[in-house]
Formats: sequence, structure tokens, C-alpha cells
Amino acid sequence: MSRFAVLAIALSIVVAAVFGTPVADVDLEKRVDHTGQATWYDVGLGACGYTDVASSPVVAISHDIYGSGGNCNQWMQITNKANGKVEYGKTRDECEGCDATSIDLSSSLFESLGAPLSEGVLQVEWHFMAKGWSP
Repeated sequence: MSRFAVLAIALSIVVAAVFGTPVADVDLEKRVDHTGQATWYDVGLGACGYTDVASSPVVAISHDIYGSGGNCNQWMQITNKANGKVEYGKTRDECEGCDATSIDLSSSLFESLGAPLSEGVLQVEWHFMAKGWSP
């Protein structure tokens, strides 16, 4: 076999190995969409250990999801099903009275979804954003 043929075969093997190797090891999580109710509450010192104010886009998640607080400071996308308005809120508290897919919002976040506080309850869809994501 000629040197050229050996070189061509070796080069082909190297090229195949390079294109077959992943560029980066990316940890992808499957997005889980939730449908439930959103209510509003007077924020303060939350279960995550931070004191927030009503003007902050703060969310309290159900104790069923909160667990040991692994979602603290994780952003979520919230959609008001009635009008399609989308907002983002930061997980900062636990809601003891919420069903598994229901969330409690700061008053400003509730209103930013296009509903007055007097409405009290919204039907929403929501999901956590990737950890480290920020609007």
C-alpha cells in the first residue's frame, strides 16, 4: 500500500473521530409545564431566607415541589391563560396552602399578569427556567 493511501486512511479516521466527538457536555433538563391557579400574597421573609417587597416579582411554590428548597432563586415563566400575558417570577418562598401546581405571587407580579388584585385567582401555566437563567 502506498504511503498516500495509508495517510488518507489515517486522516479519514481522525476526521471521523473528531466529528463523532461531542463538542460540549451539556446538562439538559426536560421542561415540565404546570397548569394551576395563581393567587397573590403579602410577601416578606420567605422560606428561602430572603426578605422581599411587594414590588419584587416573587413566587411561592407549593410545599409539594419546594421540598428542601432546591428551586430557591430559580426563575419561572408564568402565563395568564385568560389573556396570554407572560411574566417571569423568582422562586423565593413556599406556599403551604397551595396545591402541587398552584403558585402564590407577589401583588405586583399578580397585577403584571393583567389582573386586578380584586380578581384574587388566575388560571396559569408555568414552568421553571433553567437554573442560572435570568430575565
